[in-house]
Formats: sequence, C-alpha cells, structure tokens
Amino acid sequence: MFQKRLQFFRSILYLGDLLLVAVSWLASLGLRYYLADSRHIPLTETLPDLNDYLLLMILVTAIFAVILPTSRLYHRPWSSARQAWWPIVRATTVGVILAVTVTYFLRPYGFSRFVFLTFFVILTTALMVYRPLLRRLWSRLKPQSLGEGVIIVGVEELGRLVAEKIALHPELGLRVDGFITSRPEMVGQVIDGIEVLGTYQQVRQEIRARDIQVVMIALPLDAHHRIEDILTHLGDEVVDIKIVPDLVRFISLSGSVEEFEGLAIIGVRGSPMQGWAQVLKRTVDVTGALAAITIFAIPMAVIAIAVKLTSPGPVFYRQQRMGLDGRVFDMLKFRSMDVDAEAECGPVWANENDPRCTRLGAFLRRTSLDELPQFFNVLKGEMSLVGPRPERPAFITDFRKKIPGYMLRHKVKAGITGWAQVNGWRGNTSLERRIECDLYYIENWSLAFDLKIILLTLFVGFRHPHAY
Repeated sequence: MFQKRLQFFRSILYLGDLLLVAVSWLASLGLRYYLADSRHIPLTETLPDLNDYLLLMILVTAIFAVILPTSRLYHRPWSSARQAWWPIVRATTVGVILAVTVTYFLRPYGFSRFVFLTFFVILTTALMVYRPLLRRLWSRLKPQSLGEGVIIVGVEELGRLVAEKIALHPELGLRVDGFITSRPEMVGQVIDGIEVLGTYQQVRQEIRARDIQVVMIALPLDAHHRIEDILTHLGDEVVDIKIVPDLVRFISLSGSVEEFEGLAIIGVRGSPMQGWAQVLKRTVDVTGALAAITIFAIPMAVIAIAVKLTSPGPVFYRQQRMGLDGRVFDMLKFRSMDVDAEAECGPVWANENDPRCTRLGAFLRRTSLDELPQFFNVLKGEMSLVGPRPERPAFITDFRKKIPGYMLRHKVKAGITGWAQVNGWRGNTSLERRIECDLYYIENWSLAFDLKIILLTLFVGFRHPHAY
C-alpha cells in the first residue's frame, strides 16, 4: 500500500522530469536559432542542423533517464526546494558533462556549447520550479484533510514513529485520526498533536464514527500477544489492516521486508551491494583500477626501483587485512619499513617518526604513495576503490569488543579510500568517529557518493597529519 502510493507519486515526478529534459533541450535549441537569426548576440558556431539536435535530444534524455534516479531526487519526493536544490544541481551537472563527453565522439566537429550551457541553466531552473508546483497541485487534488483516515493501535514509541513517518509523506493521501491504547487512563490525552481515541474494545466503534479506512497495529514486542484480540474486536469491518512489527531497534544496515513464496521475510541487517548495484560498483572498480595503474605505471616503477636501491628486502609488503564478510586477504603496499619490523614488538600502530620506517618509506607513508599497489587488490576483487579501510585481524579482535557495531563495516568490500579518510579520520585517530563514517557510507551508498569521495581524495586524501 505505502510503497505503491509512493511509487505512483515518484513515477509522476520522474516522468515529469524527463519531459522537462526534452522541453529544456528544445528551448535551448530554439534560443540558439533565435539569437542566430536575430543577431542579437554574436555566436561563433555555424547554424546547427536541426535534425542532428533532435536526434541528440533522444540521447540526452536517455542519459538523464539513468542519472536522475541515481541522484537521490526521489528518495524523499516531498522535499522542500531548500533540500532538493543540491541533488538537482548535481544531477544536471553530471548529466550535461556526460552528454558533452558522448557527443565529442559522435561527430568530427562539436555541437554548440551555447546550447549545452543554456540547456543546463533552463533544466536546473525547471526542475526546481516543477517540484513545488507539483506538490501544490497534488495537495489540491488530494488534500490531507480529505485523505483516507488512519487509526494507529499503540501509543508507545513504535506507534508514534508510524504517525511521524506518515506525516513526512503527504503524497500518500493519509491522515492520522488518532491512537488506540490498552490503558483506559490515557483516553482523551493528546500525544504529538494526535488524540488517544479509545481502548482496544472501542476500536470498532471509532472506525465507524470517523470513517476510518486503515488500521495500523504498532505494538511493542511484549504486547504482540494482543494482536489476536485486536483482530477479534475489528471483526469484519471493511478496513485495511497493517501490522508494523517492533523490530526498528534491531535494524542496523539495509533493513528490508520482502515476500518469498508467500512468506513475509524481514531483513534486519544486510548489504546494499546486491544485484545491479554490485555489478555497477564492480564495473567502476575495474575501470578505475585499470585507469589508475596506467596513469601511475611510471611513478610506481620509479618507486619500486627506489625501494630496492635504498634498503635491503622485497619491493612489496603483504599484510593481512580483513575485508568483505570477515574474509582475510593479503593487502599490497610498497615496503616502507625495515624487514621484520614487527619481529620484536608484534603488531602495533605506526607512530610519528617511527624508527622502523626507512627514509624513503617515511616519505611514501606521508604522501600515501605506499598504497598504490592496492589497485591490484581491486582488480583481484579483494578491495574496492571506495569503502571502509581494511584493518588487521590482530587489532579487530580488540576493536569488536570495545566498539559496538564494529564488524558491520565488513558488509561491503574494503576500500583504498573512504568517507572516514576524506573527513580526516585516518591513522591513529578516533575509531568511534571512523566507524560512524563507515556505517554512514554503507547506509547511504550510491555511485554518486563514490565519485564524490574519489574527487575529495584527489584534493585532501593524499597527505594527512596522521599519515605516518
């Protein structure tokens, strides 16, 4: 019920966005022709072939058909303009850059830059204006006061959460008329602006008196045995009955509810990297790793020779780290310390001015150049370009005892860089803040988020005061 209604509104919003892409393209093309004909503004490009631009409109629309859903524009479709402006600008920027890149390979000469520039401005403005207009129109067609009535059975934390979530989505066309409780002394009280209407025995009476269409049963776990009694009191009333299990406190990562062979299966913990998301991330990893190895081939060769010439021992250092699903793998690095540096002290954190580091190794660690061989770990599928940084099993045994939820970071592949690293939480810094960043990344993963982290790494990720 809820997802279907949300999907309906999101579909209208999405189709309208695609229509605006086509209209904005035609508007920018029309403006180009108008300016060329009127000579109001001198343009250096020759008059474009209209047929080519109309065919290009199909390609541009197809690009935006993929870009828009990945930009979190439809996660909260009722968002205000203040909340939606950045996803809109990000989506139009990425879409236009991709369109310009693709058109570069389509013809021996470029398409008008003026068309692309005006298209970006017109489309960004149109998407920002479209959302409040659609919300206003939707509110008039389906005013909340005339929406379907909802009664929530349960006044505890879960019941209040259900009321709060419904209020966040006016597009559902639902209105919460009140709570139902097991405690007679609470009847008549107002909780979060919603009245407690009656007890379980009065639920049928309230349904008839208030023209209720939906009953939400949201009881705490210790009251689930009362569900059968409530259903008995409801009898054969023609209402939709929904049961919300009290599992919110147990859901940690990528919680989900799915139907399988007639069974309702509730996932309280999972990985977002499944299905096409997993294929897409792996494609980006392989492409990015190959590109990085090609770009850094000569620097890596120079570093390898320098490591060999400046200190005895192998060029590469293999260190056990824990990755996806707790599996251990050998992470590659350029050797930056003396051979058998941990023979006496055992596994310990590196410190500033660590005497175990070679002179070249200290430089490599400060600039993170010792991490370059990990692109080969990415090609092997042991790591990803972006993800929580892998830790040593010897340290993890202690970390998982001290930090709740530490092992959840292993629900995705470890990364060369990550959200914690670009926010400054690397090296000998707060583990708690690092875990917060890692879990935030997993819960909010998207391809655009990965690209943002990669770009931030290029500017802030190579040097850090705690990189030693």
